[in-house]
Amino acid sequence: MNFSNYLIQWYLANKRDLPWRNTKNSYNIWLSEIILQQTKVNQGLPYYYRFIQKFPTIFDLAKASEDDVLKLWQGLGYYSRARNLHFSAKFIVNEYNGEFPITYKELIKLKGVGDYTASAIASICNNEKTAVVDGNVYRLLARYFGINTAINSSKGIKEFKLLAQNLINSKTPGTFNQAVMEFGATVCTPKKPLCNTCILKDSCVALSNNEVVKLPVKVKKNKIKKRYFNYLVFKTTANKTILEKRISGIWRNLYQFPLIETNKEIDENQLVNHPEFLIKCNSETITIKLFNNRIKPHKLSHQHIYAKFWIIKTNDSNKISYSWKTIKKYPVPLLIDKFINEYSNF
Repeated sequence: MNFSNYLIQWYLANKRDLPWRNTKNSYNIWLSEIILQQTKVNQGLPYYYRFIQKFPTIFDLAKASEDDVLKLWQGLGYYSRARNLHFSAKFIVNEYNGEFPITYKELIKLKGVGDYTASAIASICNNEKTAVVDGNVYRLLARYFGINTAINSSKGIKEFKLLAQNLINSKTPGTFNQAVMEFGATVCTPKKPLCNTCILKDSCVALSNNEVVKLPVKVKKNKIKKRYFNYLVFKTTANKTILEKRISGIWRNLYQFPLIETNKEIDENQLVNHPEFLIKCNSETITIKLFNNRIKPHKLSHQHIYAKFWIIKTNDSNKISYSWKTIKKYPVPLLIDKFINEYSNF
């Protein structure tokens, strides 16, 4: 059977109606690809619409403030994507006069664009024969061809890229790339793949060997790190608080309440005697109360964050300048956004 033709025929008959598939506008396609990195379509689609509405052109995105971009991205996670998106938009406007690059060679130079994203845009917008390999493609190829090489190993990355490149349809590379991704996303899924109705079932090695659940193979992940965050939520008699811009780490350039990170969970007595507390809480404290007695971990890919929000009522101070009425306009991690909403409704 012709693997490429089968998939393309299936795709043309079964593809989901997604807005970036109805255009050749490279800006729109780039935006969708960045949003969909590490993100499922149903989660990313509302963000795509919001970005296109607020920033319809790359010029609009380039002249926006980073705070505005991060705020619109809020809740989607992996915030480096948003920072890179904004950086690249400004770069394209300044270096290419706003004309979006469409060749693989040019695209790969953009910040936040790797082999997969460059291949996707170049094949769709420029008809370049360069294969995409994402999680959906790894899974489909590993199962169909019965490949046991770990997909997150250097050997696996090269092996699967070469295989995908050999399979790609030279006449319609963009359609093939979208087909193989769509098939992996909707048919050859991680859990409960639709093997019984799959058009490739008669020639799938994993299915014939009863190894579908075993493939693809991944190198064992790093151990999940536990982190303990203590947020100091100041509230003055004038209904003001303190926000700080995070300068490093997973949520760089997002806003947060003053933070004390500890190596284990601490109680109120340990908090007030912590050296950082004495520095951060230099105004006259009236009361301290833990807002969330039940601590649920905020789960990220390689770490679980156990956060406590300590409500500190204090007298007015010149250093406490953010009004509670306006803090929702600032970009914050989802963890803090949930707290703000809960606290506002408390």
